[in-house]
Amino acid sequence: MAHPDRRMRTLMLAAMLGGSMGHAALAQITDPDRRAAATEAQMTDDERFAMIYSIMGAATIIGMTPDPRLPAGIPMSAAYVGGVPRLGVPAQLQTDASMGVTNPGYRPDDKGATAFPSAILLGSSFNPAIARRVGEAIAREARARGFNILLAGGANLTSEVRNGRNYEYYAEDPWLTGVMAAEAVNGVQSQGVISTLKHYAANNFEHNRHWQDVIADRTGLREAELLGFQIAIERSQPGAIMCGYNKLNGDYLCGHDWLLNQVLKKDWGYRGWVMSDWGATPSWEFALKGLDQESGLQNDVSLWGAEAFTDKLRAAYRDGDFPKARLSDMVRRMLRSMYAVGVDKWGPAPRVDMAAHNAIALEGAREGIVLLKNDAAVLPLATDRPLKIAVIGGFAQKGVGSGTGSGAVLPVGGFAGELNIGGAHGRLGVARSLFLTPPAPVDELKKLLPAAEIEYDGAYTPAESALLAQRSDVAIVFAVRVEGEAFDLTDLSLPWGQDAVIDAVVAANPNTIVVLQTGNPVSMPWRDKVKGIVQAWFPGQAGATAIAEVLTGTVNPSGRTPITWPADLADTPRPTMPILATKWGAPVTLRFDEGAEVGYRWYAMTGRTPMYPFGHGLSYTTFDYSGLQLRGGDNVTVQLTVRNSGARAGADVPQHYLTRAPDGQRMRLLAFEKVTLEPGESKAVTLTGDPRLLGRYDERAGRWRLAAGDYEVMVGK
Repeated sequence: MAHPDRRMRTLMLAAMLGGSMGHAALAQITDPDRRAAATEAQMTDDERFAMIYSIMGAATIIGMTPDPRLPAGIPMSAAYVGGVPRLGVPAQLQTDASMGVTNPGYRPDDKGATAFPSAILLGSSFNPAIARRVGEAIAREARARGFNILLAGGANLTSEVRNGRNYEYYAEDPWLTGVMAAEAVNGVQSQGVISTLKHYAANNFEHNRHWQDVIADRTGLREAELLGFQIAIERSQPGAIMCGYNKLNGDYLCGHDWLLNQVLKKDWGYRGWVMSDWGATPSWEFALKGLDQESGLQNDVSLWGAEAFTDKLRAAYRDGDFPKARLSDMVRRMLRSMYAVGVDKWGPAPRVDMAAHNAIALEGAREGIVLLKNDAAVLPLATDRPLKIAVIGGFAQKGVGSGTGSGAVLPVGGFAGELNIGGAHGRLGVARSLFLTPPAPVDELKKLLPAAEIEYDGAYTPAESALLAQRSDVAIVFAVRVEGEAFDLTDLSLPWGQDAVIDAVVAANPNTIVVLQTGNPVSMPWRDKVKGIVQAWFPGQAGATAIAEVLTGTVNPSGRTPITWPADLADTPRPTMPILATKWGAPVTLRFDEGAEVGYRWYAMTGRTPMYPFGHGLSYTTFDYSGLQLRGGDNVTVQLTVRNSGARAGADVPQHYLTRAPDGQRMRLLAFEKVTLEPGESKAVTLTGDPRLLGRYDERAGRWRLAAGDYEVMVGK
């Protein structure tokens, strides 16, 4: 006989699911799955259908006008979904927020948000803790504006070095991507705000993204791109997943039964909901393939005609082609995430300390800036000598560069400058701009180099820049490139003749340092001539300060590049990219034939030498490794001692790799840890990887397999 208390709870739950319950009674159910089921059971079909699509707010930059379906008085953002007040279901207010709360003209009275460093810079930090702190801070600022869902962060691999959106992603490696993305999600959701992991999956190139068909091997995806998402989901349980625009092997990502129903929901047991990207839902049948919510309805209407999802879905429901059980599942998944994260339990918004958030942005930039080259110890600059320093180009008299598109963040007080370059790249072409975020690097350098004489030249012509370099002790050239959503790079050169300027400057002054602000590697034809190269990525509103600190040694650089820098595009899996020549709107096919051998794995497999390898980054001090010990079994654990053998405090990133498995050569990052040490200080480090990184995925059996035998591993810097 069942225990009386247990039987009573069962009867109560049955009553909840079958009878009518009010908000107060529903709120007493603590299990998010049970509460979601009980709440959904009380809803009408009209209430259910109202939750499975969102309306985009008015955005002046892209010409999005106010929609009459939006309630008066709500804060405008990327999307609004009505709630069910009688059942205590809050409305969904969704905002882009990968690097901070965005505002492309949604809210004219909004004074601006903290512009945090780009995701690829945070990936360069190799420090998951900083990703979590950034996530917490962005969520606080979103919550202060009433937003309860962040369309962040990105977990695609940077598997194509020309992808314009790589600045929104962490790395080319699934382990680094997975742990960084997970901590960002954990930070967001710790504040009672839902995080949306995106763009699931194989959304690795922007050109003609609505009409692009990616051809990729399923097993390769499981071992690379999908593994990054899987690790992130396991370690953070994001409330929502956003599917991308393109097709994968002939099927659109948001209507991809294998990706959504099989891999995400069945194999991984994901319990949240899948929302589409904006304009990625051309068919109602996507709801049968795993899509739970259409995003930005107006975008779908403009791209695909009539309301292909909502209206046709209702018709299919009436005709019996769309089961009620599936509609209920879509709604329950949303409710489950709301209750699990706690968006229904908001009290007063937490106080936002903008100074503290700026400090987080500064710490992130400090940890992610990478010192690529430092010949003859040209850096750090001497702070106690009256140096004559030429600062040249990159609009360094105004601010630092930012990525474009939905990830661009308007800082408090506005941009220091904006240069629109246009282009035929769909609706976002009008927003294709170089955004400059203050303060100015020139001003920050002057603060830290009071004894120096600093002059600025705007790189108007190479000859003019060379004149200033010639009469200076040191020349620092700032270089910037516009990168962002909806367009890609044709090659890795610097625009606006900046390569020619650097060549002229270094010919005039051998003590030349280049500071790069890009979201991708750069071809650098002048690399062997200059003495110093600093990769600052898109470093956010505190970036100029961090750059000045690194150049002067106030901060010891510790960033490691999370993407391989090719010596030549001929060394990459796709030496040419013919689809870039196609007109916007043309169907294109893009092959990812490297399978799981993405990034540094490709270079290891083919024996090619990159310009800079994955994980590379220099320091102003030195580190020694000793006492290496290995432990095998179902995994490989490495123990070693790291010692700061130099004269400055600094941070190192020991990296643990698989180099050979029983079936042959195979390069995989297994684990890493960032270690901060004073001069002479030592620390014991233990690095244990995920067994899946040692194994292979058996697609036919639907499981990972770890072969018995000898595995070769290495530890490096």
